[in-house]
Amino acid sequence: MITTIKIKTTKSIVSIVSAMTLLFSLGSCQDYLDVQPEDKLSGDQVYRNVYDADAAVLGIYGKFMGLAEKYVILNEMRADLMTTTVNSSPYLKQLSEHNETAENPYINPRQFYEVINNCNDALKNFDIMLADKKFTQSQYDQRYADVACIRSWIYLQLGIQYGNVPYITEPIESLDDVKNINKYPRIPLTQLVDKLVTFTEGLTYKKQYELGSSLVVTVDGYNTAKFFINKECLLGDLELWKGDYLKAASHYKTVLETASTSVNQTEYLESYRISSFAGSSNNDLLVAYSRSPEPSTLIDTDTRGWRSMFSRTRDAVWNTEWIWSLPFDSKFAPANPFIAFFSKTSGNYLAKPSQRAMDLWNSNTQSNGIPYDARGTKLTYKMVGGDPVIMKYLYKFEAAADQFKKDGDWYLYRAEKLHLRYAEAANRDNQQKIAFAILNRGFRSVYSTGATNVTNEQQTFLPFPYDFDARMGETPYYRAPWHRNGGVRGRANLLAVGAIGDNMITTENNIIDEAALTLAYEGNRWEDLVRIARRRNDPAFLADKIYDKLNKEGNAEATTVRAKLMNPSNWYLPFTW
Repeated sequence: MITTIKIKTTKSIVSIVSAMTLLFSLGSCQDYLDVQPEDKLSGDQVYRNVYDADAAVLGIYGKFMGLAEKYVILNEMRADLMTTTVNSSPYLKQLSEHNETAENPYINPRQFYEVINNCNDALKNFDIMLADKKFTQSQYDQRYADVACIRSWIYLQLGIQYGNVPYITEPIESLDDVKNINKYPRIPLTQLVDKLVTFTEGLTYKKQYELGSSLVVTVDGYNTAKFFINKECLLGDLELWKGDYLKAASHYKTVLETASTSVNQTEYLESYRISSFAGSSNNDLLVAYSRSPEPSTLIDTDTRGWRSMFSRTRDAVWNTEWIWSLPFDSKFAPANPFIAFFSKTSGNYLAKPSQRAMDLWNSNTQSNGIPYDARGTKLTYKMVGGDPVIMKYLYKFEAAADQFKKDGDWYLYRAEKLHLRYAEAANRDNQQKIAFAILNRGFRSVYSTGATNVTNEQQTFLPFPYDFDARMGETPYYRAPWHRNGGVRGRANLLAVGAIGDNMITTENNIIDEAALTLAYEGNRWEDLVRIARRRNDPAFLADKIYDKLNKEGNAEATTVRAKLMNPSNWYLPFTW
C-alpha cells in the first residue's frame, strides 16, 4: 500500500530545504518506502507537522516528474507535428499511426495511478492532521489544494488519452485493482470533466502558495515558487473542456493579471503580458534581428531573443513567461528523459518534426518580409547533419557543453499558452475582437484610432474578464498596464492572420494553428485537437491533420488511419497494463 512516507524532520527550516532537495534526489514517494519493514514509520509518525506535510507534497511532485516523458510523447507523437525517425521503436511508430498494441509501454496508465494513489493518501492524511490540529487551517488549505489540483490535472490527462477511466479518490491497497471494472467502473471523459470541475472549483484555496510558506524557498539555486501547479490555469482548462467559456476566461484572466499589483516595474508591465517592448540589449523574448530584414542576423542566443525562454536561467525575463515549469537537474534524479529522446548527437534521436509541421512554419510571413515563421524554422528545430532536430529541450544541455550535465525542464505552462487558451475561451464567448487582438498584434493595434489623446481608446471598455487597458499616450502622458502587449504573432514578428469580424470557427482555427506554431512539442497538441474536434462534433478536424502528417511522409497507412480516426471512439488508447 502506498501510504507512508519515510522522512525525518524537525521544526527547523533546514529540514524542509533538505526535503526540497529530495524532490530532485529521490524523485518519488516510493523511494522513501525502500527500507526494511522494521524501519518503516506509521502514519502517526510521518504526518506529525507541517514539515512532514511538505515532505509528502514534495514526494508527490518527485513522482509526478516521472510522467514528463510519457506526457510529451503521447500528446505529440499521436498528433500531427511530431513523427518518428529511422531510430524510432515500433512502439513509437504505433503511436504515430494509431494502431497501439497492449504491450506498448507508452500506453500503460499504471504510472499515472501511482501518482494519483500518492495524492489520495496525502489528502486523507491532511484531513486527519487538520482534525488533530497538527497544522493550521491555512496550511491545510494550501497543501490540500495543491495536491488535489495535481490529481485533477492527471485525471484530465487520463481522460484525454484513454476516454473512459476509473475516478478513484481514496487510497487503495493494490494498484492492480484499478483494472477491476467491478470495483472501479470507468466513466467517460464528459462525466469525468464534470466531476473534476465540481471538485476543483469547490476547493477553498485557488492561489499559489503564499510568500513565506515553508514550500517557497530557494534550494540548489532554484526558487520553488513556480514548481507548483497553477490552480487558476487548471480551472481555466477544465472549464474550457466543459464548455463554460465565461468561467474559463475568468480563471485565465486572473492569471493574466497576476502582476497587476506588483511594485516591481518589470513584473507589472511584462509578466504574462506578451510584451513587445524591445530593449537595446535584446534581453527579451521577441523574434528580432540585429539588421532586419537579414535572416542571418536573427537574435538566437541562450540569453537573448524568443528561444532564450528555453535556455536562460530563471531570471526576471524568464519569470515574465513561465507559469509552471519543473527542472531536471543532472545532480539529482529523476534524470532528464528528453536529451536521449530528441538529441541526434548525444541521444537516440527518436522523434523529429513532421513535414506537416515544417510546412506550417514555412507558410507564414514575417512583417519584414522573411518568408517563414522563425520560431519554428530557426528556433524550435534546427538542421543537424541534414536532419531536423527538435531543440526546445536541448538548449540548456548544449549550452553546458558537458555530456554529463543533462539539465533541462518539463515545460508545463507559459504565457503564450495562457493567452491562446484565453483567446479560445473569449472567442467561444462571442468576444472575437479580443481573441483577434491577443492572437495577432495586441490591444493597441486593434483598439486604436490614431488619436493623439488616447483617454477614450486603446482599451476594451468591457467588464471582467474582458477588461484590458493598453493606453500609451503622450498628450497627456499615460502608460496603462497592458500598453506593452504586442500579441502572440506580434512577438513572433509575424503578419496578422484573419481579420476583425471573422466568425467564431475561422477565429478558432487560427488560434489552434497558432498554438501549433508556438507551443509545438510542449505536450499540448493532441489535447488541442481532441478538444476542438469533440466540441464541434467534427472528427475530420482531427483526422485530416493526422492524415496530412502521414501522407506527407509517404506513409501507406495514411488513408486507413484517417478512416479509423473518423470514429471518435478510436481516438483513445486501450486502458490496460
